[in-house]
Amino acid sequence: MLKELLMKTRSYRRFKQEPAPDLATLRSLVELARLAPSASNQQPLRYVLVQDPEKRAQVFSCLKWAGYLTGWSGPKEEEQPTGYIIILSDPKLSIKPGIDVGLVAQTMLLGARELGFGGCLLGSIDRPQVQEYLNLPEDLEIQLVVALGTPGEEVRLTTVGSDGDIRYWRDENDIHFVPKRLAKDQIVAEF
Repeated sequence: MLKELLMKTRSYRRFKQEPAPDLATLRSLVELARLAPSASNQQPLRYVLVQDPEKRAQVFSCLKWAGYLTGWSGPKEEEQPTGYIIILSDPKLSIKPGIDVGLVAQTMLLGARELGFGGCLLGSIDRPQVQEYLNLPEDLEIQLVVALGTPGEEVRLTTVGSDGDIRYWRDENDIHFVPKRLAKDQIVAEF
């Protein structure tokens, strides 16, 4: 079951507007995230839940989408995420929260998919503008934005070709393909 869930937990960049994750759903994803391991058990992460349409539009305006898809500036208005979880860190607790961010982000995506939602992790963020729009505490640092909603596109995995190109693409039917390296090509040694 875990492998099936992982296969369905892709980066979705286009969303249907209904059903949308409500605040209770976003809180449930934070509840899952808090159970994830934490380096030195510092638990330095904090979260901002965004479900209000006006605030969602503000957050959306601060994000850059899908760098490999040249000529595509992101989802149209009717395809935009219907919820966000912004992952913040407290530098007083950890100056290198990257391990924690990765663990909680994947945990949230798996939890969202299990609930029928999908998401995309975004690191290309106009952080000062998000900070201002949401009036976030200045002592916390924005690490990642988790965009959420009901998937509005098909995403398929494929194998990295002999040319080694790992860039994702969309075909003529607008299906999103994501090349993955084979496990045998990633194993360095076996003892």
